[in-house]
Amino acid sequence: MSEAFTDNPIGLAEIYGINCFSNSVMRERLPKTIYTEMLKVQAGKRELTLDIAEVVASAMRDWALERGATHYTHWFHPLSGISAEKHDSFISPLGDGRVLLEFSGKELVKGEPDASSFPSGGLRATFEARGYTAWDVTSPAFLKKTPSGTTLYIPTAFVSYFGHALDKKVPLLRSIEAINKQALRVLGALGVTEAKRCTPTVGPEQEYFLVNRELYKKRPDLVLTGRTVFGSLPAKGQEMEDHYFGAIPAKVASFMRELNEDLWSMGVTAKTQHNEVAPNQFELACVYTSSNVAADMNQLVMETINSVAERHGLAALMHEKPFAGINGSGKHVNWALGTDNGLNLLEPGSDPASNLRFMLFIAACVEAVDRYAPQLRASVATSGNDCRLGGNEAPPAIISVFLGDELSAIFDAVAEGKPYATKEGGKLEIGAASLPKLPQDLTDRNRTSPFAFTGNKFEFRMVGSSQSVATPSAILNTAVADVLARFADRLEAAAKKGGDIAAEERAIIAESYKAHRRVVFNGNGYAEEWHREAERRGLPRFRSAVEVIPEFASQAGVELFARHGVFTKEEAESRCVIYLEKYAKQVNIEAGIMVEMAKRYIFPAATASAEDYARAASSLAAVGALSSPQELRARKLAELASAVSEEADKLEKALTGVQEIEEPLAEARAYRESVIPRMNALRDKVDAVEKIVEGNRWPFPTYQELLFSL
Repeated sequence: MSEAFTDNPIGLAEIYGINCFSNSVMRERLPKTIYTEMLKVQAGKRELTLDIAEVVASAMRDWALERGATHYTHWFHPLSGISAEKHDSFISPLGDGRVLLEFSGKELVKGEPDASSFPSGGLRATFEARGYTAWDVTSPAFLKKTPSGTTLYIPTAFVSYFGHALDKKVPLLRSIEAINKQALRVLGALGVTEAKRCTPTVGPEQEYFLVNRELYKKRPDLVLTGRTVFGSLPAKGQEMEDHYFGAIPAKVASFMRELNEDLWSMGVTAKTQHNEVAPNQFELACVYTSSNVAADMNQLVMETINSVAERHGLAALMHEKPFAGINGSGKHVNWALGTDNGLNLLEPGSDPASNLRFMLFIAACVEAVDRYAPQLRASVATSGNDCRLGGNEAPPAIISVFLGDELSAIFDAVAEGKPYATKEGGKLEIGAASLPKLPQDLTDRNRTSPFAFTGNKFEFRMVGSSQSVATPSAILNTAVADVLARFADRLEAAAKKGGDIAAEERAIIAESYKAHRRVVFNGNGYAEEWHREAERRGLPRFRSAVEVIPEFASQAGVELFARHGVFTKEEAESRCVIYLEKYAKQVNIEAGIMVEMAKRYIFPAATASAEDYARAASSLAAVGALSSPQELRARKLAELASAVSEEADKLEKALTGVQEIEEPLAEARAYRESVIPRMNALRDKVDAVEKIVEGNRWPFPTYQELLFSL
């Protein structure tokens, strides 16, 4: 239990941010002039100097020491997809047996982790070890308290010796600058000069499963891969629809309470928690904030879920599809665009049909999603997400935009040059006098849409639960920035000629929407009819990660990223290599554990069970009793045991062949086309064995045990 809640708990307002070196803490602890300069640094209006860093470092050190910290770490997010940290103590020996507690501005600003062991996709040779971490002044430092001590965490960027981005933060920060620049150009052309900065905001929703930790440790597949590679569905799954938004179980409520305490204390805006659709599946959502801070917060959310779960005898699963046959987990990224003077550029207002600025920015988003669908799809492409996308709980692998009937009708009218009057929002008549009349939104919501407008923001629903939100956010920012740049060029040219800006604005909206409305779809994304319709419209369809990951390094992708300085050509190509290699490695591990579990545990269990039934049949026959059911069961188990052995051998052979391939795309394709079908064939046989083998013979915890006990 954290310090925040004791037998005499303090108020939530006092808990929140108690372990976060936020701007409010800086305001209290820094000289006024230094604090003012730091705000300018955060806003990108001046460069961080070592003199300023020295003062901040001193204040940060004192604050951390007062709260029990003994070490600090530069916390960064390499391309492995998880966080990285190297801890240094505050002590500095004096030479006479004493130490000083020091932390310099140089130590705050810059670190030098070994870069050779992190994924680089060819940006660095193995023998070239130097890398740098650079303090990200826009994301607050925080303290992480564990039973082993307290550490000061400093969010940083991670780059190579030559300045190449080796992490997920640097491209995200670059994309934020790109969309800020282009959005301000558009606003300036429209006469909105009060805004000095435009920031993309993100509010991620994190889905995850919780299972009993002791059962988890008895499943090698869960321990090594995060998902079950075998498992027969129990008699009851999620079909009763009794888990979604149900009462939170007591043990989970206790876990969630401590999770919230820890997150709140570190300044993470954990807001919403509830049961998700599948048994033992849950969700946590944070209040939206700048996309860079949101990405850091979400990494911290995932780490904290794991650590708190362990303290409660639980194991958290964030794989996109830990259990076959029931809902998987995603990470819905709620994305909007706001200014420093309080404007949400995606806010329709009371009359969206006459709100040209709103219409222009929505049109930019629609065009961006259509024009750069391959890059957006690539940003969520993983082996885990391949197991989820297109299922009945996840968006289809075809990218489309949901606007709702009302907004679509408005855009259609503008595209065709026809007038349109916004409908008045109605009231819901529920039919009971004791209940209020609820205001009815102009549009419904669509859970089957990959990219859905939800009132004043878009929800990118394709992101996988185990992913960092940094890369999808960076690609989305860049795509929208590119379209806004085109819009700005036209608006500025019209202004230079003294033209009618409002007329040019309407023309841009009409032309853009007419050219790209093929991507707008308000119907059921799960329906097979939509797949045929999407093909008729010419929308790209990437059925697997292997098909779409190369879009990072396609000509269109490289040119997009280069135009806005988000990725160099080499950086884009490196991501392609890294994600293909990660795909291959993940499938290789999953296939390897399948072979091991099948050969060492399941084949012997099936054989022993067949022998049990054969002996039973012989004993019954000896006394003249009916023995045919036992004989049939023995024969069936023996046949399945043989099939398991045969399929395991085939999978092992396929693995051996693929492991000899060195080129990343060819290797990933071979895993997709040769290994995964063999994995599926082996699973079919193993799951059939589980259905009929004696319960006490089955060597692993079943789905029923994992999903209906905590």
